[in-house]
Amino acid sequence: MEKRKLGKSGLEVSALGLGCMGMSYGYGPAPDKREMIKVLRAAVERGITFFDTAEMYGPFENEKLVGEALAPFREKVVIATKFGFKIEPGAARPSGVDSRPEHVKAVADASLKRLGVDVIDLFYQHRVDPEVPIEDVAGAVKDLIKAGKVRHFGLSEAGAKTIRRAHAVQPVAALQSEYSLWWREPDNEILPTVEELGIGFVAYSPLGRGFLTGKIDEKTQFDQSDFRNTVPRFAPEARKANKALVDLLARVAKGKGATPAQLALAWVLAQKPWIVPIPGTTKLSRLEENADAAALSLTKEDLRELDAAASQVRIVGARYSQQAQSLVGR
Repeated sequence: MEKRKLGKSGLEVSALGLGCMGMSYGYGPAPDKREMIKVLRAAVERGITFFDTAEMYGPFENEKLVGEALAPFREKVVIATKFGFKIEPGAARPSGVDSRPEHVKAVADASLKRLGVDVIDLFYQHRVDPEVPIEDVAGAVKDLIKAGKVRHFGLSEAGAKTIRRAHAVQPVAALQSEYSLWWREPDNEILPTVEELGIGFVAYSPLGRGFLTGKIDEKTQFDQSDFRNTVPRFAPEARKANKALVDLLARVAKGKGATPAQLALAWVLAQKPWIVPIPGTTKLSRLEENADAAALSLTKEDLRELDAAASQVRIVGARYSQQAQSLVGR
């Protein structure tokens, strides 16, 4: 698989990464650990070198899983993890955000142990903490970089002003935010900002949390612990309306000899050479399908046609619950 550089940071990763959250958290009961280790190691065999986890996935279990699975390949892979939530002992969900410098440093030490690594390749602030100046957060990560515990600093779902302020203290290697054919808000301000500053962009949920694969419709029943049950965009009536975008993807993909998921990923890859999508999966077959998207070439005409057609589809429903939405774009 081809490599991409995340902005001017010098951090080079595979063109397609792997989001690991769903292997432990978020989409229903956690799958079998041994099967997930197989998927993670198969990803390395397919040329994927970029793996995304976080302390809150599980909580904590996903970092342990990723660390164990990737231990034999440590020198070949880039592991990104995240800090910034307040997680009480034994809790299944965070109780708030916490990016106090002392907490950031404590999380780094704990993540290093869980991952079984000597250094964290990319350490993101998971969500902006309105109670802690971003300069203090960036300074804490700068200290961790000086101490050799972290290589690169990242932000997730931060607003443009916050990105600039953080970058002035400690260069930001990558911004991670949701981006796909059905969520293009970063086009307005975020992508121009990171391009100007030389920051890479990591696109999570490039398949719309599974919706753009074409395997979900208004009749799909999610497990009661699946967080999509709380997302307005996944209400049955919204899924029914939003199927128009999936139908469009399916039509165009058929002409390219591809699947809707592959076309959706190829679209993200075609936007900028410093954008890296990180689709998640728990299935080997989906891993193979997604990996093949990196070789799918879209012409300028393909992109114009796809953008024009997609602009005619009105997406129904917010991408987060009201509570979760309050944590993004700060």
